[in-house]
Amino acid sequence: MFRVDRPTNRISRLSQKRFGELGFTERRHLQEWLVHQPDALGEELLILQKEFDGFDETKERLDLLALDKAGNLVVIENKLDDSGRDVVWQALKYAAYTSGLKKAQIVEIHQKYLNDHCGGGDAAQAISDFLEVEDLSGTVLNPGNGQRILFVAANFRREVTATALWLISRGIAVQCFRVTPFGFGEELFLDLQQIIPPPEAADYMIGISSKEVEETAVQGTQKKRYDLRQQFWSLMLERLRADKVEIYANISPTTQHWLSAGSGVRSCPYQLIFGRDEARVELSLSRSEGAENKWLFDQLVALRPQIEEAFGAPLEWRRMDDKKQSRILYSCEFDGYNRDSWPAMMDWLSAHVRRLETAFHEPLSRLGRQVRAYDEDAE
Repeated sequence: MFRVDRPTNRISRLSQKRFGELGFTERRHLQEWLVHQPDALGEELLILQKEFDGFDETKERLDLLALDKAGNLVVIENKLDDSGRDVVWQALKYAAYTSGLKKAQIVEIHQKYLNDHCGGGDAAQAISDFLEVEDLSGTVLNPGNGQRILFVAANFRREVTATALWLISRGIAVQCFRVTPFGFGEELFLDLQQIIPPPEAADYMIGISSKEVEETAVQGTQKKRYDLRQQFWSLMLERLRADKVEIYANISPTTQHWLSAGSGVRSCPYQLIFGRDEARVELSLSRSEGAENKWLFDQLVALRPQIEEAFGAPLEWRRMDDKKQSRILYSCEFDGYNRDSWPAMMDWLSAHVRRLETAFHEPLSRLGRQVRAYDEDAE
């Protein structure tokens, strides 16, 4: 950093100092500078409390607790010449502790700060004024996992910066600010710069990390669903074998939401459907040529009265002219992701797939001979 001497049109290098050699301390100096000038950290912040120790069953003290314009709590940890090794773990604990603070508690914390350090005042009104709202009745404070962590130090150890970058990649809002004192004669200057994430790349890094977190969450949800479906189908197949449903005798469990078995007509399987809100049995007409599916559907729908009488209930007939497939199905509402519903779902699926096979066996056998003849001619 340089000082510009305008009369001589020259610059003079400022000498970099250490806080220790200047006699400055974290609590009496660096902390107080930020309390009275929080926008030095690049944004408007409301200091809620300093040396906050309102954690249950611990005597630990958080340097500064602040609020940002979105109503998120901001944990600010200050170190002087060296960040130390444990600052990240310390701040994460504080963020976890504060994550459970409710609106009334936050107001109470700030009220104590105003009483102790500012000669009193109305904390609820101060917070409302900062957030630019009429009152706090309809305002959310400390939403979800919105807690943020800010580190301020003259020097950051590698283990701290590496961990901060990793936390950002996992969707945790972390910023590191390097604070450096400079001297020129009797004058002292303070340089405060955000180094992680770099300001020019902050939006990009946050966007990438949010995308990665979202993808990880989706993958986690998908895996849970896959595991759930496989467990359900394993039990369902045991039930079908016990009920002697021969079409599923050689079928293995799957992670998909359907389980198929042959009907005797190529690419027209019977299917069991395991849904979040329903169970379903269906005949899926899924041959490679859409015209063949529509022909089969039309032949079967002409026999609808006999088929539904054999099945024992009205079926849902979906020709789906805008798609290649056609379906004929019967469904029932179930809470599929609740394991307590599984026994009743399995009873229902086993009973109705047998009824479906009975209802379609004769017409499919007859139509299947015509389809097989067509397949042989095509070959």
